[in-house]
Amino acid sequence: MNFKTHSLACVMPLRARLQQCAMMAVSAVVLSNAVGAEKPSFTVAWSVYAGFDPYPYLASSGILKKWADKYGVAIKLRRFDYAASVDAFVSKNVDACAMTNMEALDMPAAAGIDTTVTIIGDFSNGNDIVMTRNGLTLRDLGGKKILLVQKTVSEYLLERALALNGLENLSRRLKLINTTDLDIAAAFMSDPSVEAVATWKPMALQIAGVNGVKAVFNSSQIPGEIVDLLATRTEILQRPDGSGQRFATALSGAWYEVMSLMSGSGPAAENVRKEVAVAAQDSYATFNNQIRTTNMFYTPEAALKFTNDSSFQQKMNLVRQFCFSHGLLGDNTKSVDDVAIEYPDATVQGKPDKVRLRFSNTYTKGGTKGS
Repeated sequence: MNFKTHSLACVMPLRARLQQCAMMAVSAVVLSNAVGAEKPSFTVAWSVYAGFDPYPYLASSGILKKWADKYGVAIKLRRFDYAASVDAFVSKNVDACAMTNMEALDMPAAAGIDTTVTIIGDFSNGNDIVMTRNGLTLRDLGGKKILLVQKTVSEYLLERALALNGLENLSRRLKLINTTDLDIAAAFMSDPSVEAVATWKPMALQIAGVNGVKAVFNSSQIPGEIVDLLATRTEILQRPDGSGQRFATALSGAWYEVMSLMSGSGPAAENVRKEVAVAAQDSYATFNNQIRTTNMFYTPEAALKFTNDSSFQQKMNLVRQFCFSHGLLGDNTKSVDDVAIEYPDATVQGKPDKVRLRFSNTYTKGGTKGS
């Protein structure tokens, strides 16, 4: 072999090895990207309300990512107006949604979407309010215009107010005007002919500042009936790869970590509450006002105690009866039992083969196991 031949023989293997290394590097990048792309991703819808406002702070603080990474999932948050958020959940454009117990029953469950409650966040303890102008009382509301977001807890609150004051017959004479949570404050304040409104904070705080407006009923008079929760499609939780369960556990873990940081009266907790308000694009004064009339479950133990109490089932029975009597459980629903509710103790309200709304303690317990 001459020098030239020998040199070529030495160079070619080196070039081949370099090409092989380059190909391996490219393969590693492709594999890495593939693994990242395969990481299960979930989307959670939320809207502005004291009980839902902690969700954006979960993300901005990095706590949500920490828990999501721990369980091998990706979790995205999307802000909506309230009614639009529930619509997005019903249409399966999001995997989970912050809503009330009533909407969980009369919208996704009534639409045939099997829904599981994975977080019980709080119950309204004065945040939902019926207000009137010109000194009107509940007894004066017959034939009067009342502004509200129909088929939501505002309508439930109004009817419970009448029922508890022996005024059930008035409900047929009310002139309900439907609007959105985005428009309700401005609509009421700009139209003096509308003499009553049923809504929730923070919109209620704006309305309360109008001269001559007073509160005639609020949710502290029906404690535990208007519950704020996270609803997740049951099919998500039943994914064969277990990613849905990991998602729910991670989100619950992040939620209760933030709850523990928010609770208390010291400066550290106050700073967190201020950051929660900022993340939700709310003022601290407004957010703090809402928190005072919200019974937050700051610990998983408090949430478990609430859902495991037999009185909770009695309160949910009031809600389901209201939904059925107002035709909110679907046109083809012939009985209140056709849209059934299952509780953590396996008790079922309604037909066992018609369960559409499930309250589970699994994720409340599972999400607290370390951070």
